[in-house]
Amino acid sequence: MWTEGSVKVKNSIFHYWVKHYEEPSDDYGINGGRISKLMLKRNGETVYNYDRGTDITPVDEDTEIALAIMLKSYN
Repeated sequence: MWTEGSVKVKNSIFHYWVKHYEEPSDDYGINGGRISKLMLKRNGETVYNYDRGTDITPVDEDTEIALAIMLKSYN
């Protein structure tokens, strides 16, 4: 299932797309969880991307916080 939305962290607004499942996956999920794909963008720039593996690591602390919010919500 795909979910799209936005989350605000401090003064940054992150737009996200997340593909998550009902059951976790040790092979494809983030930390063995339910998220198999996740993209975070800020001001049109991709600041984190996971597509069955990490492609772009969080670029700064605000991105790490946004990622933590996504993991808490969907993983």
